[in-house]
Amino acid sequence: MSYRTLSAEPLYFNRELSQLAFIRRVLSQAQDQSTPLLERVKFLCISCSVLDEFFEVRVASLRHQADYGSSAGADGLGATDTLGAIRTSCEQLVKEQYNTFNEVIVPALDQANIRFLKRTRWSADQTRWLHSYFKTQLAPVLSPLGLDPTHPFPRILNKSLNFAVHLDGKDAFGREADYALVRAPRSLSRLIRLPPSVADGPHDFVFLSSVIHAFVDELFPGMNVVGCYQFRITRNSELLVDEEEVEDLARALSGELLERDFARAVRMEVADNMSEDMIGYLSDHFELKDDAIYRCEGPVNLNRLLEVYPLVDRPELKYRTFQSRLQTDLQLPVNMFDAISARDILLHHPFDSFGTIIELLRQASQDSKVLAIKMTLYRIGANSPIIDRLIEAARKGRDVTAVVELRARFDEKANIEVSDRLQEAGVQVVHGVTRHKTHAKMLLIVRREGARLKRYAHLSTGNYHYSTASLYTDCGLLTCNSTICEDVNKVFQQISGLGPQIKLRKLLQSPFTLHKRLLHMIGKEARRARSGEPARIIAKMNSLTEPRLIRALYKASRAGVQIDLIVRGVCCLRPGVPEVSENISVRSVIGRFLEHSRVFFFSNGGKPKTFISSADWMDRNMFWRVETCVPILDSKLAEQLKTETLDAYLEDAAGIWLLTDSGDYVPIGAGADGKNVQERLLDQLT
Repeated sequence: MSYRTLSAEPLYFNRELSQLAFIRRVLSQAQDQSTPLLERVKFLCISCSVLDEFFEVRVASLRHQADYGSSAGADGLGATDTLGAIRTSCEQLVKEQYNTFNEVIVPALDQANIRFLKRTRWSADQTRWLHSYFKTQLAPVLSPLGLDPTHPFPRILNKSLNFAVHLDGKDAFGREADYALVRAPRSLSRLIRLPPSVADGPHDFVFLSSVIHAFVDELFPGMNVVGCYQFRITRNSELLVDEEEVEDLARALSGELLERDFARAVRMEVADNMSEDMIGYLSDHFELKDDAIYRCEGPVNLNRLLEVYPLVDRPELKYRTFQSRLQTDLQLPVNMFDAISARDILLHHPFDSFGTIIELLRQASQDSKVLAIKMTLYRIGANSPIIDRLIEAARKGRDVTAVVELRARFDEKANIEVSDRLQEAGVQVVHGVTRHKTHAKMLLIVRREGARLKRYAHLSTGNYHYSTASLYTDCGLLTCNSTICEDVNKVFQQISGLGPQIKLRKLLQSPFTLHKRLLHMIGKEARRARSGEPARIIAKMNSLTEPRLIRALYKASRAGVQIDLIVRGVCCLRPGVPEVSENISVRSVIGRFLEHSRVFFFSNGGKPKTFISSADWMDRNMFWRVETCVPILDSKLAEQLKTETLDAYLEDAAGIWLLTDSGDYVPIGAGADGKNVQERLLDQLT
């Protein structure tokens, strides 16, 4: 089979359609009766929020490409054809989401005495209480707006819930208005818990939208409300900043953030009972065609349903709690630097406590022997204990440098706030590299020990985000290996300074060496297979889209290399194609934890090489981001990493989806004990 054939369109799945397939797998968790009920609610909400982001980013980009023209991708589909396929897929996906809500989730919650009461189910006492709530709590913060020549159509915030009201009659000033708008207040919860005095059970809720619907006529006294309909606009959320033209990236991004909520509309969700006249009126205003309109058979903006999770204290309806382990030689009062000096340490989150990193920074901030701390921050959170430790270190006289990536999508505002806090405390803040996002996860501590300076490093697959550390699976390496630490130091110098490409001895780095080395290592496995030697590749990542890496995997498969890929989300590689990819399997794991670790294994002729990395196998990670990939040099740790993050996922069946050559994902059944791989790891590691 020729190289040209390996580039043929049928061998590559469309990236956008693969992303929608991932959202369907998330939604399936909401439909799975083995998932605790309130966790099923969360999965439904997650599927909706991820679909929101899909429209904000991917669909918005495709609409721009369709307007201005672009070449087809590796799958052969241009922007216009892809948008057509997205419409067909999303129409069905939205229908499935609302079917899941109406036919699966609501009845199950009702059976568990957790009820969302529709207006038709309100008792007389409940109606009186809700009417009082409307008058005293809700109406005072509402600002209904009649639409007439003196009140033009207002700017509608991205993803805000609004009500389009059809009116008849004249107001007190004798003005006639056909239409009015009411925006649901963002300052109030979307779920109202009924008090015991009127509730039929301990967990009776009413949607805020239902209350507005019930009493909206009181906002327009003297006029007749003909219809009241929910709608929601999703807008393009890409920030367009020419980094080479601006003098202050933070200030430029702050300006763009103010306009993000009012950028071009890409989708409108409407209540299923909205009149055609109203749909036409709104779609004309937002310049949206029919293929951007989605009817919702229930509350618009289902992801606000997530508010019910913390309001219901029912442990039996949630995942069991667990305590992350603290490895024996890391338990206090251990000196972290002594522990790392004794051996390299592998952390596997959330099974291993993220508190280890917090403690390392705490000790570094208070240790007079520590001279400098350098750290990359991609997604961090403004109130993170990490930030507190860095600020403490700076105030105690340590030289602290933080590389804060301002362009982390949807975290720009938080990262700007973090940057300001750090700079006010005396931390040297660097905002990365022009045209390249700094996505590497690195921490470097320089300590004086006797007459010499010694470095300690932490390299990770995940962000230094305290909250997500308990929700994502990630791996990190603590080491004082001089070669690795020197490489990390060089990368920090490269990011903060201006200079030529550097040569690293152990680390692989994007955008310089990582892609080339991956191609080289895949090629070596192929050559060994052709020579009759055992050859194996196992790789775990979030997404696989980069065409040259996919072609290299196809060639390795043809050579006889056994390739097992664990790809949580988007995968453009088509497995199981005869004479092309029949030696490649692709699995996706969706479960309690978001699979986020990137781990790569190459059998390497009996001398295995195992890596952890911040990078997925995507174009952006290989060529447009600063990424690192570090080898696990300790053979015992490498074997542990392979066992826990790769082998466990290949041996287990429950919760695993197998990608077929048709592009469908098929669940491959349950294990003998019915537990999925994440639950089994929880049992083993905590």
